[in-house]
Amino acid sequence: MLAILSPAKTLDYSKPLPPLVETAPRFEGESTVLASAAAELSAARLSEIMGISDNLATLNAERYANFASLPTRPAIFAFAGDVYVGFDAHSLDEAAIDFAQNHVRILSGLYGLLRPLDSIRPYRLEMGTKWAPGRGDLYGFWGSRISDLLASDLAAEGSNVIVNLASREYWGAVESVPPAGARIVTIDFRDNGPNGLRFNSFAAKRARGMMARYISEHRLADVEALKGFDNDGYAYDPDGSDATSWRFVRG
Repeated sequence: MLAILSPAKTLDYSKPLPPLVETAPRFEGESTVLASAAAELSAARLSEIMGISDNLATLNAERYANFASLPTRPAIFAFAGDVYVGFDAHSLDEAAIDFAQNHVRILSGLYGLLRPLDSIRPYRLEMGTKWAPGRGDLYGFWGSRISDLLASDLAAEGSNVIVNLASREYWGAVESVPPAGARIVTIDFRDNGPNGLRFNSFAAKRARGMMARYISEHRLADVEALKGFDNDGYAYDPDGSDATSWRFVRG
């Protein structure tokens, strides 16, 4: 079973790390091509294609111009958005991190597909960006490569199950060419309110990270065991679920 997460815009390259051995991203050649092409873009152009502020565009123009000299950090510790607050890698023991390395994957506009301990440099490049060298967008750039690597990872761990905890933007890089033979279960987190069920983006992002953590902490190999997930008040909702989409509700 592989759990798939989106990356985060917020990064942390300052918090001390536990002892660990970093691994190399498996699409280093592709990420170098993207970073080199991005280094040729002006801050104004980056602002335009990424839809970011001038200050953020300047920061990322500087990053890409000096990309090879930037510090590295394992992806699961570098990303610091809501998903990764939920995952809370710093409080996991070594055995759980090792399990995550084999059972959690992170989609990335720049790096394609990351394992938790793959070392990454600070960057900003969302999967939905309508730019890529030689292609119209990043979906075209990555093509089937991400799905092909996922299929290889599934074969290596002896499973055919993918738990989709990614956003629609990032899942689009897999959905267009899904791994052959994979069983995909998409997780939907909802809050109960006075007007019925509602989607709470902030809560859902944290819950996605918590579920990936739950898989890692409990060393889950059987997707059916995920129905026992009850962190932060969530519970599996059989009436709102089917074979390909599982709903978890709280409140």
